Amino acid sequence: MNIGEDKKKFSILIIEDNPADIRMMQEIFKESNTKTNIHVAYNGIEALEFLNKKEKHQNQLKPNLILLDLNIPLIDGFEVLKEIKTNNKLKDIPVIILTTSNTKENFSKAQEFEANCFITKPLDYDEYTLLLQHIEECWFKTKPSHHI
Repeated sequence: MNIGEDKKKFSILIIEDNPADIRMMQEIFKESNTKTNIHVAYNGIEALEFLNKKEKHQNQLKPNLILLDLNIPLIDGFEVLKEIKTNNKLKDIPVIILTTSNTKENFSKAQEFEANCFITKPLDYDEYTLLLQHIEECWFKTKPSHHI
């Protein structure tokens, strides 16, 4: 493994209003092998301000990955997803829907709005750990041979 690859930090935007879920994700990513910068938006307006570099977010880098809950206040997750995927500056950011709303309708709507992945939230810490380790393996571990 390339040493420079180990040092690279991945920026993750968590769009979630549940403090317990946020804390759990932060702790798990902190313990992971990948160095990450975690940013949190507690509602849809805050998420869009962060992504569009408004006000206090002017100097933020574009995240490498977004973890998006559908049931967030002010602007729901579907509207946030739609805004991301229709914005030429943002649409290439992978968006993983992480929600308790696992209905077929929600899955279809997330697919329609081009979510990269749809996952039902785990129920406990161990399941969350496995899920986030899987996300780390799938989304952070890119090898130079995969680039065109």
